[in-house]
Amino acid sequence: MARIYNFSPGPAMLPSEVMEQARDEILNWHNTGMSVMEMSHRGKQYTEIAEESEADFRELLSIPSNYKVLFLQGGAATQFAMVPMNLLRGKKKADYLCTGHWSEKAIEEGQKFCEVNVVANTKSTKFTHIPAQQDWNLNSEAAYFHYTPNETIAGVEFHWIPEIGNVPLAVDMSSTLLSRPIDVSKFGVIYAGAQKNIGCAGLTIIIVREDLIGQTLSGTPTMFDYQIHAKNNSMYNTPSTYPWYISSLVFKWLKKKGGLAAMAEINHKKAETLYGFVDNSSFYTNPVDPTCRSWMNVPFILANSNLDEQFLNQAKQAGLANLKGHRSVGGMRASIYNAMPQEGINALVDFMKEFERTKG
Repeated sequence: MARIYNFSPGPAMLPSEVMEQARDEILNWHNTGMSVMEMSHRGKQYTEIAEESEADFRELLSIPSNYKVLFLQGGAATQFAMVPMNLLRGKKKADYLCTGHWSEKAIEEGQKFCEVNVVANTKSTKFTHIPAQQDWNLNSEAAYFHYTPNETIAGVEFHWIPEIGNVPLAVDMSSTLLSRPIDVSKFGVIYAGAQKNIGCAGLTIIIVREDLIGQTLSGTPTMFDYQIHAKNNSMYNTPSTYPWYISSLVFKWLKKKGGLAAMAEINHKKAETLYGFVDNSSFYTNPVDPTCRSWMNVPFILANSNLDEQFLNQAKQAGLANLKGHRSVGGMRASIYNAMPQEGINALVDFMKEFERTKG
Protein backbone atom coordinates (compact mmCIF):
# COMPACT_ATOMS: atom_id res chain seq x y z
CA MET A 1 0.00 0.00 0.00
CA ALA A 2 1.23 3.50 -0.82
CA ARG A 3 2.05 5.96 1.94
CA ILE A 4 -0.93 7.99 3.13
CA TYR A 5 -1.16 11.55 4.40
CA ASN A 6 -1.48 11.08 8.14
CA PHE A 7 -3.17 14.00 9.92
CA SER A 8 -2.92 12.40 13.38
CA PRO A 9 -2.41 14.77 16.33
CA GLY A 10 0.25 12.42 17.69
CA PRO A 11 1.99 10.13 17.34
CA ALA A 12 2.28 11.96 14.06
CA MET A 13 3.84 11.26 10.70
CA LEU A 14 7.62 11.37 10.38
CA PRO A 15 9.68 12.57 7.41
CA SER A 16 10.07 9.77 4.86
CA GLU A 17 13.79 10.46 4.58
CA VAL A 18 14.21 9.90 8.32
CA MET A 19 12.34 6.62 8.29
CA GLU A 20 14.25 5.41 5.24
CA GLN A 21 17.55 6.14 6.96
CA ALA A 22 16.38 4.41 10.14
CA ARG A 23 15.29 1.44 8.03
CA ASP A 24 18.69 1.22 6.36
CA GLU A 25 20.49 1.41 9.71
CA ILE A 26 18.20 -0.73 11.79
CA LEU A 27 20.29 -3.93 11.69
CA ASN A 28 23.75 -2.45 11.32
CA TRP A 29 24.39 1.09 12.48
CA HIS A 30 27.55 2.51 10.86
CA ASN A 31 29.15 -0.92 10.44
CA THR A 32 28.98 -1.74 14.14
CA GLY A 33 27.11 -4.95 13.37
CA MET A 34 24.28 -4.02 15.69
CA SER A 35 21.20 -1.86 15.88
CA VAL A 36 20.97 1.34 17.88
CA MET A 37 18.28 -0.50 19.86
CA GLU A 38 20.92 -2.97 21.03
CA MET A 39 23.61 -0.49 22.05
CA SER A 40 24.66 0.28 25.58
CA HIS A 41 23.64 3.84 26.34
CA ARG A 42 27.04 4.26 28.01
CA GLY A 43 29.02 2.87 25.09
CA LYS A 44 31.11 5.01 22.76
CA GLN A 45 28.78 4.65 19.77
CA TYR A 46 25.64 5.74 21.57
CA THR A 47 27.42 8.48 23.45
CA GLU A 48 28.38 9.95 20.09
CA ILE A 49 24.74 9.87 18.93
CA ALA A 50 23.57 11.56 22.13
CA GLU A 51 26.23 14.29 22.11
CA GLU A 52 25.80 15.10 18.43
CA SER A 53 22.02 15.19 18.74
CA GLU A 54 22.18 17.68 21.61
CA ALA A 55 24.61 19.85 19.65
CA ASP A 56 22.27 19.85 16.64
CA PHE A 57 19.25 20.60 18.82
CA ARG A 58 21.04 23.50 20.49
CA GLU A 59 22.09 24.84 17.10
CA LEU A 60 18.57 24.67 15.68
CA LEU A 61 17.11 26.63 18.59
CA SER A 62 20.16 28.81 19.37
CA ILE A 63 19.91 27.66 22.99
CA PRO A 64 21.99 29.84 25.35
CA SER A 65 24.81 28.19 27.28
CA ASN A 66 23.09 28.77 30.64
CA TYR A 67 20.32 26.30 29.73
CA LYS A 68 20.43 22.56 30.22
CA VAL A 69 18.87 20.19 27.70
CA LEU A 70 17.43 16.95 29.06
CA PHE A 71 16.30 13.92 27.04
CA LEU A 72 13.92 12.09 29.37
CA GLN A 73 10.95 9.71 29.48
CA GLY A 74 7.42 9.99 30.82
CA GLY A 75 5.84 12.26 28.23
CA ALA A 76 4.81 15.88 28.70
CA ALA A 77 2.24 14.76 31.29
CA THR A 78 5.06 13.83 33.69
CA GLN A 79 6.29 17.41 33.39
CA PHE A 80 2.98 18.61 34.84
CA ALA A 81 4.40 17.32 38.15
CA MET A 82 8.11 17.90 37.55
CA VAL A 83 7.62 21.61 36.87
CA PRO A 84 6.21 22.45 40.33
CA MET A 85 8.58 20.00 42.04
CA ASN A 86 11.56 21.84 40.55
CA LEU A 87 10.38 25.42 40.04
CA LEU A 88 8.55 26.28 43.27
CA ARG A 89 11.93 26.72 45.04
CA GLY A 90 10.44 27.38 48.46
CA LYS A 91 7.43 29.35 47.24
CA LYS A 92 3.84 28.22 47.70
CA LYS A 93 2.03 29.71 44.72
CA ALA A 94 2.13 29.48 40.92
CA ASP A 95 0.17 31.14 38.12
CA TYR A 96 -1.50 29.08 35.40
CA LEU A 97 -3.41 30.18 32.30
CA CYS A 98 -6.15 27.82 31.11
CA THR A 99 -6.78 27.90 27.36
CA GLY A 100 -7.58 24.26 26.64
CA HIS A 101 -7.48 20.59 27.56
CA TRP A 102 -3.74 20.36 28.23
CA SER A 103 -3.74 23.54 30.30
CA GLU A 104 -6.46 21.95 32.43
CA LYS A 105 -4.39 18.80 32.91
CA ALA A 106 -1.37 20.82 33.98
CA ILE A 107 -3.50 22.76 36.48
CA GLU A 108 -4.97 19.60 37.98
CA GLU A 109 -1.50 18.20 38.57
CA GLY A 110 -0.04 21.48 39.78
CA GLN A 111 -2.72 21.73 42.48
CA LYS A 112 -1.22 18.66 44.14
CA PHE A 113 1.96 20.59 44.93
CA CYS A 114 1.08 24.26 45.35
CA GLU A 115 -1.61 26.89 45.45
CA VAL A 116 -2.54 27.35 41.81
CA ASN A 117 -3.82 30.75 40.76
CA VAL A 118 -5.71 30.43 37.46
CA VAL A 119 -5.10 33.85 35.92
CA ALA A 120 -7.80 33.35 33.26
CA ASN A 121 -9.91 30.49 31.93
CA THR A 122 -11.57 30.37 28.50
CA LYS A 123 -13.56 27.18 29.02
CA SER A 124 -16.87 29.10 29.05
CA THR A 125 -16.24 30.09 25.42
CA LYS A 126 -15.17 26.54 24.46
CA PHE A 127 -11.47 27.43 24.36
CA THR A 128 -11.74 29.41 21.12
CA HIS A 129 -9.66 32.47 22.05
CA ILE A 130 -6.80 33.75 24.19
CA PRO A 131 -7.71 36.54 26.64
CA ALA A 132 -5.69 39.75 26.52
CA GLN A 133 -2.90 39.84 29.09
CA GLN A 134 -4.32 42.95 30.75
CA ASP A 135 -7.31 40.83 31.76
CA TRP A 136 -5.23 38.20 33.57
CA ASN A 137 -5.30 38.06 37.37
CA LEU A 138 -1.54 37.67 37.90
CA ASN A 139 0.07 37.04 41.28
CA SER A 140 3.35 38.91 41.81
CA GLU A 141 4.42 36.25 44.35
CA ALA A 142 4.08 33.35 41.91
CA ALA A 143 7.06 31.02 41.61
CA TYR A 144 6.40 30.63 37.89
CA PHE A 145 3.79 31.21 35.20
CA HIS A 146 2.62 28.16 33.23
CA TYR A 147 0.81 28.17 29.91
CA THR A 148 0.37 26.00 26.83
CA PRO A 149 1.41 27.91 23.68
CA ASN A 150 -0.57 25.57 21.42
CA GLU A 151 -3.65 23.58 22.39
CA THR A 152 -3.85 20.61 20.04
CA ILE A 153 -7.52 19.83 20.65
CA ALA A 154 -9.14 23.26 20.31
CA GLY A 155 -6.57 24.58 17.83
CA VAL A 156 -5.70 27.73 19.79
CA GLU A 157 -2.16 29.07 19.65
CA PHE A 158 -0.15 31.95 21.10
CA HIS A 159 1.60 34.01 18.46
CA TRP A 160 3.28 36.11 21.15
CA ILE A 161 5.17 35.56 24.38
CA PRO A 162 3.68 36.89 27.64
CA GLU A 163 5.74 39.50 29.49
CA ILE A 164 5.55 38.55 33.19
CA GLY A 165 8.55 40.43 34.57
CA ASN A 166 10.92 38.25 36.58
CA VAL A 167 8.49 35.35 36.98
CA PRO A 168 9.87 32.39 34.97
CA LEU A 169 7.72 31.12 32.13
CA ALA A 170 7.07 27.37 32.11
CA VAL A 171 5.61 26.12 28.84
CA ASP A 172 4.32 22.92 27.28
CA MET A 173 5.57 23.16 23.69
CA SER A 174 4.82 19.55 22.75
CA SER A 175 3.04 20.54 19.56
CA THR A 176 5.13 23.54 18.45
CA LEU A 177 8.76 22.99 19.42
CA LEU A 178 10.97 22.94 16.29
CA SER A 179 8.15 24.20 14.04
CA ARG A 180 9.67 27.72 13.96
CA PRO A 181 12.39 29.76 15.71
CA ILE A 182 11.79 30.80 19.32
CA ASP A 183 13.74 32.97 21.75
CA VAL A 184 14.64 30.38 24.38
CA SER A 185 15.99 33.07 26.70
CA LYS A 186 12.41 34.29 27.28
CA PHE A 187 11.53 31.06 29.11
CA GLY A 188 12.45 29.38 32.37
CA VAL A 189 11.57 25.86 31.27
CA ILE A 190 10.32 24.46 27.98
CA TYR A 191 9.14 20.88 27.73
CA ALA A 192 7.82 18.82 24.84
CA GLY A 193 6.80 15.28 24.02
CA ALA A 194 8.61 14.19 20.87
CA GLN A 195 5.76 12.57 18.96
CA LYS A 196 4.61 15.59 16.95
CA ASN A 197 7.45 17.66 15.47
CA ILE A 198 10.51 16.06 17.07
CA GLY A 199 10.41 12.29 16.56
CA CYS A 200 8.52 9.26 17.77
CA ALA A 201 6.75 8.61 21.06
CA GLY A 202 8.85 7.70 24.08
CA LEU A 203 11.06 10.78 24.42
CA THR A 204 10.45 14.07 26.22
CA ILE A 205 12.83 17.01 25.83
CA ILE A 206 13.26 19.66 28.53
CA ILE A 207 15.14 22.94 28.16
CA VAL A 208 15.67 24.49 31.59
CA ARG A 209 17.60 27.53 32.82
CA GLU A 210 20.40 26.47 35.14
CA ASP A 211 19.56 28.83 37.99
CA LEU A 212 16.12 27.23 38.36
CA ILE A 213 17.34 23.73 39.20
CA GLY A 214 18.70 22.19 42.39
CA GLN A 215 15.98 23.41 44.79
CA THR A 216 13.35 20.70 44.57
CA LEU A 217 10.42 20.14 46.90
CA SER A 218 11.22 18.01 49.91
CA GLY A 219 10.52 14.39 49.09
CA THR A 220 10.92 14.81 45.33
CA PRO A 221 11.83 11.41 43.81
CA THR A 222 15.32 11.24 42.35
CA MET A 223 13.93 10.65 38.86
CA PHE A 224 11.90 13.86 39.08
CA ASP A 225 14.89 16.11 39.85
CA TYR A 226 16.11 18.15 36.86
CA GLN A 227 19.51 18.62 38.48
CA ILE A 228 20.10 14.87 38.76
CA HIS A 229 19.43 14.43 35.06
CA ALA A 230 21.53 17.46 34.14
CA LYS A 231 24.53 16.20 36.12
CA ASN A 232 24.23 12.79 34.46
CA ASN A 233 23.74 14.03 30.88
CA SER A 234 20.22 12.53 30.80
CA MET A 235 21.67 9.09 31.59
CA TYR A 236 21.04 8.66 35.30
CA ASN A 237 19.06 5.64 34.14
CA THR A 238 18.73 4.04 30.70
CA PRO A 239 17.13 6.65 28.44
CA SER A 240 14.76 6.01 25.55
CA THR A 241 17.65 5.25 23.25
CA TYR A 242 15.84 4.53 19.98
CA PRO A 243 13.38 7.47 20.16
CA TRP A 244 16.39 9.69 20.99
CA TYR A 245 18.17 8.34 17.90
CA ILE A 246 15.11 8.97 15.70
CA SER A 247 15.01 12.55 17.00
CA SER A 248 18.68 12.94 16.13
CA LEU A 249 17.82 12.05 12.53
CA VAL A 250 14.98 14.59 12.54
CA PHE A 251 17.40 17.28 13.74
CA LYS A 252 19.67 16.51 10.76
CA TRP A 253 16.65 16.59 8.44
CA LEU A 254 15.61 20.00 9.79
CA LYS A 255 19.08 21.38 9.25
CA LYS A 256 19.05 20.14 5.65
CA LYS A 257 15.66 21.82 5.15
CA GLY A 258 17.23 25.15 6.10
CA GLY A 259 16.61 25.22 9.83
CA LEU A 260 13.68 26.59 11.77
CA ALA A 261 13.33 29.83 9.82
CA ALA A 262 12.72 27.77 6.69
CA MET A 263 10.31 25.50 8.57
CA ALA A 264 8.36 28.53 9.77
CA GLU A 265 7.79 29.63 6.18
CA ILE A 266 6.71 26.12 5.16
CA ASN A 267 4.39 25.67 8.15
CA HIS A 268 2.84 29.11 7.79
CA LYS A 269 2.06 28.47 4.14
CA LYS A 270 0.47 25.11 4.94
CA ALA A 271 -1.77 26.66 7.58
CA GLU A 272 -2.71 29.60 5.34
CA THR A 273 -3.68 27.23 2.53
CA LEU A 274 -6.07 25.26 4.73
CA TYR A 275 -7.54 28.18 6.66
CA GLY A 276 -7.91 30.17 3.45
CA PHE A 277 -10.03 27.44 1.91
CA VAL A 278 -12.16 26.95 5.03
CA ASP A 279 -12.80 30.68 5.39
CA ASN A 280 -13.97 30.94 1.79
CA SER A 281 -16.32 27.99 2.10
CA SER A 282 -19.94 28.03 3.23
CA PHE A 283 -19.75 24.31 3.97
CA TYR A 284 -16.81 24.28 6.44
CA THR A 285 -16.13 26.56 9.40
CA ASN A 286 -13.35 27.02 11.94
CA PRO A 287 -14.53 28.15 15.41
CA VAL A 288 -11.26 29.74 16.61
CA ASP A 289 -10.60 33.47 16.81
CA PRO A 290 -8.48 34.22 13.69
CA THR A 291 -5.91 36.06 15.82
CA CYS A 292 -4.94 32.87 17.66
CA ARG A 293 -5.42 30.04 15.20
CA SER A 294 -2.96 27.20 15.43
CA TRP A 295 -0.44 26.54 12.67
CA MET A 296 -0.24 22.93 13.80
CA ASN A 297 -3.81 21.77 14.54
CA VAL A 298 -6.68 22.97 12.37
CA PRO A 299 -10.19 22.00 13.54
CA PHE A 300 -13.05 22.45 11.09
CA ILE A 301 -16.75 21.66 11.26
CA LEU A 302 -19.04 20.54 8.46
CA ALA A 303 -22.29 22.43 7.94
CA ASN A 304 -24.17 19.15 8.38
CA SER A 305 -22.72 16.94 11.13
CA ASN A 306 -24.71 13.98 9.76
CA LEU A 307 -22.13 13.88 6.98
CA ASP A 308 -19.15 13.49 9.32
CA GLU A 309 -18.84 9.72 8.97
CA GLN A 310 -19.13 9.88 5.19
CA PHE A 311 -16.44 12.55 5.12
CA LEU A 312 -14.09 10.46 7.23
CA ASN A 313 -14.69 7.25 5.30
CA GLN A 314 -14.21 8.87 1.91
CA ALA A 315 -11.17 10.79 3.11
CA LYS A 316 -9.60 7.54 4.28
CA GLN A 317 -10.25 5.95 0.90
CA ALA A 318 -8.51 8.95 -0.66
CA GLY A 319 -5.42 8.38 1.48
CA LEU A 320 -6.20 11.10 4.04
CA ALA A 321 -6.19 9.52 7.49
CA ASN A 322 -6.91 10.46 11.13
CA LEU A 323 -9.02 13.55 10.48
CA LYS A 324 -11.64 12.93 13.16
CA GLY A 325 -11.90 15.78 15.65
CA HIS A 326 -11.58 15.29 19.38
CA ARG A 327 -14.81 14.20 21.05
CA SER A 328 -14.92 17.43 23.11
CA VAL A 329 -14.96 19.57 19.95
CA GLY A 330 -16.45 17.34 17.28
CA GLY A 331 -16.07 17.78 13.57
CA MET A 332 -12.66 17.32 12.00
CA ARG A 333 -9.10 18.20 12.87
CA ALA A 334 -6.08 18.24 10.60
CA SER A 335 -2.76 18.15 12.44
CA ILE A 336 -0.11 19.46 10.08
CA TYR A 337 3.23 19.20 11.84
CA ASN A 338 6.68 19.55 10.27
CA ALA A 339 6.60 16.25 8.38
CA MET A 340 3.29 16.99 6.62
CA PRO A 341 4.24 18.30 3.16
CA GLN A 342 2.41 21.02 1.27
CA GLU A 343 1.25 18.30 -1.12
CA GLY A 344 -0.70 16.74 1.74
CA ILE A 345 -2.49 20.01 2.42
CA ASN A 346 -3.27 20.43 -1.27
CA ALA A 347 -4.67 16.89 -1.41
CA LEU A 348 -6.87 17.56 1.62
CA VAL A 349 -8.20 20.83 0.17
CA ASP A 350 -8.94 19.15 -3.18
CA PHE A 351 -10.85 16.41 -1.37
CA MET A 352 -12.78 18.94 0.73
CA LYS A 353 -13.72 20.88 -2.40
CA GLU A 354 -15.07 17.77 -4.11
CA PHE A 355 -16.93 16.63 -0.98
CA GLU A 356 -18.56 20.06 -0.69
CA ARG A 357 -19.49 19.99 -4.39
CA THR A 358 -21.25 16.65 -4.06
CA LYS A 359 -22.71 16.99 -0.57
CA GLY A 360 -23.13 20.71 0.01
